[in-house]
Amino acid sequence: MTQTAHTLSKDASTAIVEALNQSIAETVVTTMLAQNFHWNVTGMAFAPLHDLFQTIYEDHFAAQDDLAERIKALDGHAEGSLASMLQKSSVVEHPGRASAKEMLEAMLKAQETLASTLAACGETAAEHGDTLTEDLCIARGQQHEKFAWFLRAHLR
Repeated sequence: MTQTAHTLSKDASTAIVEALNQSIAETVVTTMLAQNFHWNVTGMAFAPLHDLFQTIYEDHFAAQDDLAERIKALDGHAEGSLASMLQKSSVVEHPGRASAKEMLEAMLKAQETLASTLAACGETAAEHGDTLTEDLCIARGQQHEKFAWFLRAHLR
């Protein structure tokens, strides 16, 4: 049976909110990763990579808000501390300097991780009949897979 935010059980809402907070944590870390790479990319591919990393972090910044607003619609708490996001995230910050290739590889891994995390979040929502959260997760997951494709194309 299809559920909405106000008809979900407390257990269902809690499970979905937890999965959404995981998605936010990884989105936030990836946003900063993309911004770091945008600021620091050099080399022959500077212009296209500088633009690509900006496109990614701008997309991800807006996505953070979409995910947090869904949590609030579910009457949950959207975690907002950077420390908790770094602790929770499967995406890790890149230490120090990186070559353009290393940036692309790190960003590709982050995008693949985000797509997987959002697919799992969508599955959790679907299990509880929350098609609205499932739809959000599907759309976000598709965006991360598109970015992964762009990044892979640069690496080939």
